[in-house]
Amino acid sequence: MTGTILQYVFYLAVLVILAVPLGAYIGKVMNGEKTFLSKLLNPCEKLVYKVTRVKSDEQMTWKKYAVSVILFSGIGFIFLFLLQLLQGVLPGNPQGLSGVSWDLSFNTAVSFITNTNWQAYSGESTLSYLTQAVGLTVQNFVSAATGIAVLFALIRGFIKVKANGLGSFWVDITRIIIHILLPINLVLAICLAGGGVVQSFKPAETVSLVEPIAVTADGTAIEDAVIDEKNNIVTVNGEIVMGAEIITEQVVPLGAAASQVAIKQTGTNGGGFYGVNSAHPLENPNPWTNILEMLSILLIPAALCFTFGRNVKNRRQGLAIFTAMFICLALALGSIAVSEQVATPQLSQNGAVNILAENQAGGNMEGKETRFGIASSSTWTAFTTAASNGSVNAMHDSYTPMGGMVAMLLIQLGEVVFGGVGCGLYGMLAFAILTVFIAGLMVGRTPEFLGKKIEPFEMKWAVLVCLATPIAILVSSGIAAAIPSVADSLNNSGAHGFSEMLYAFSSAGGNNGSAFAGFNGNTVFLNVTLGIVMLFSRFLPIIGTLAIAGSLAGKKRIATTAGTLSTTNGLFVFLLVFVVILIGALSFFPALALGPIAEFFSSIA
Repeated sequence: MTGTILQYVFYLAVLVILAVPLGAYIGKVMNGEKTFLSKLLNPCEKLVYKVTRVKSDEQMTWKKYAVSVILFSGIGFIFLFLLQLLQGVLPGNPQGLSGVSWDLSFNTAVSFITNTNWQAYSGESTLSYLTQAVGLTVQNFVSAATGIAVLFALIRGFIKVKANGLGSFWVDITRIIIHILLPINLVLAICLAGGGVVQSFKPAETVSLVEPIAVTADGTAIEDAVIDEKNNIVTVNGEIVMGAEIITEQVVPLGAAASQVAIKQTGTNGGGFYGVNSAHPLENPNPWTNILEMLSILLIPAALCFTFGRNVKNRRQGLAIFTAMFICLALALGSIAVSEQVATPQLSQNGAVNILAENQAGGNMEGKETRFGIASSSTWTAFTTAASNGSVNAMHDSYTPMGGMVAMLLIQLGEVVFGGVGCGLYGMLAFAILTVFIAGLMVGRTPEFLGKKIEPFEMKWAVLVCLATPIAILVSSGIAAAIPSVADSLNNSGAHGFSEMLYAFSSAGGNNGSAFAGFNGNTVFLNVTLGIVMLFSRFLPIIGTLAIAGSLAGKKRIATTAGTLSTTNGLFVFLLVFVVILIGALSFFPALALGPIAEFFSSIA
């Protein structure tokens, strides 16, 4: 047990150690300062400006910045939508896959431009190499860069005084891709490929099995089968199984997985190259690749907290935001870990399953890979739902009621516990604005944050940013619950079935992308509905954040006095965590009571 605890501590410690220097590097890049890669990458950046005729010194108003974001995302949507529809007649399709249906193309295109990467399909059997590489991987880069760009527009809103411009979206996204995302993912992709993750443009290969297996006519494996391969006979307990088939070969899907897996993690995208994501042995083959992929999920979101403190010239403020996020993450990770290690009474009933952690992982290993065990699976689950990542190395549908609920709640809080690259931090800053407003009311002072007065305009938009996720999730899941056909997509009935549906809409509303694996979301209604939810949850907060940034940039700076509420001490961290959890609890407790909480009490009855 001590070793397991040390494993959790190791993951968190390495995350912090790597995030601090990366945060400083990102801050330098976005300020145009010199870095160790400047000589190599600055010419590339200038070439992009020259080709695209972008003015590197342009200052956009918040409205122009918002229009640029929406236009850029809209062009990406159209391109990816058409690419999927036409992939059957395009090159780069060695498997000869047909075009994707319009509703699934819509859902997938929306999913990837919104940095959600919800997947209602299996990549290896649905999308061509061209679609994966030119469509999905490119969107992984640009959607992640968009979130970071909006964050820096907000940062400029805090540091500028009586200004009208927030910088240029085109400059921001170019710098982010060239100086930050490309170098990090080049190194990570090489490490992953070296660790055994597939990186190939060869078509799928057929290989011989080490041992043949026997299956029934419907493809179900026959247990305790004795196979006479020479005579093509299968017996069980000495009796011949009629209609049994002996399987001696397997099709191994290949493709350029390592390059897509790298950016899916660092960009908090989460879209798997294969259908079962990072639980697939070709996408995440061993503990080494698992550590790399898992830490890269939160690396940039955590680093951006330190970047924020550096660039607003108040490192303690960045540390305070980081601390609030880290506390929420640690609490969630501890809850998931304990729930999965203790498991449920049904698993240990009458000795059915040995859940003791002696010479084995123990606990609830259903839906988890034996090569990862409880600790790595629980940590990944906490990381991927704290971030708007959505990649998985275990099936959340098989988690205990409380373990699954905590993962769901992390998404429902608004993906602000580190969250997506950029969007997690600007979401948390909206909560910080809400917190200083509430605290200001309590002490009878005008709320201030980082030297800027928080007034009704900022408060209205901050409330919309904070409530966008709850509104999207609760309204859409309520409508879906009333649609009879949605029940056909569930793998379970009762409370767990409700949890599957609620988790799906939480994932879309939180721009997360993970799923309770038993839920089948590939229907016309669900593809369209989930797509609309993703769009709402992505772009309303972006518009709100930019509106706040524009308003703050036009304000004068207020001098700090003895009566100014400190936003860098322990009290503020406590208040911020309290407000985040309070809004989540008030919004989602009734829905959670119908799903995981009801399932929990039924499991101990």
